[in-house]
This record gives sequence, C-alpha cells and structure tokens, in this order.
Amino acid sequence: MSRMYQTNMPYNKEKWFQFSVMEQMGNIGSDVGRAILWKNKRNLEYSRMAFESAEELFDLILSDPRWLEMKGRLKEIRMAKNVVYDFLFGENQYNETGEKLMKYFDEFTLAARKDK
Repeated sequence: MSRMYQTNMPYNKEKWFQFSVMEQMGNIGSDVGRAILWKNKRNLEYSRMAFESAEELFDLILSDPRWLEMKGRLKEIRMAKNVVYDFLFGENQYNETGEKLMKYFDEFTLAARKDK
C-alpha cells in the first residue's frame, strides 16, 4: 500500500465492538471521506482502497451482536453501504453528492464526540 494512502484498518472485533454505533459510523465516515476525496481527484485506485476499508467496517458493524436485534438500524446501515458504493462506483441512482454523504457521516462523528 502506498504511503500516500492510509486507512483506519485494521480493527479487531473486540475493540470495534466496544465503540458506540455513533463511533462506528463516524469511523466508517472517515474512510468514506477518503474514498470521496480520491474520487474527486480522479484516483479510482485509491478511492477503491478507501471504500474497501469502509466496506470492512460496514461488515463489522453489521456483525456487531448489539445491533442484530435492531432491524431498522441494520437496514439503515446496509442502505448507507449501498448508497456509498453506488455513488463511488455505480450509476448514482440515489442522486447523492459527496457533500451530502459527508454530512450524513459527520452527524455520527459529532454525536460520538458529544457523548464523550
């Protein structure tokens, strides 16, 4: 991996599962932000690497036992993953922008900081 590109990974499950959902989504947002940045710079390789890191975190949050009973939350997280992928690499059928996506994830980061 290039020195210019860094991700939040690796996370281990024990550490990840100690984070609140706000912290988890905020961390995902960091990688999504990097993917958007690289997309805007037309570097699809780095954009894909950043998304792959975000995708790993999405998969971790979806496997977090605390959220398994919260079907609405899981549905939102799955949808967020799909929307981000579609924006970055698909046809952008949801008509998203990088700014709107970052605003969505920034709300989680702000909420996580408020809880500390």
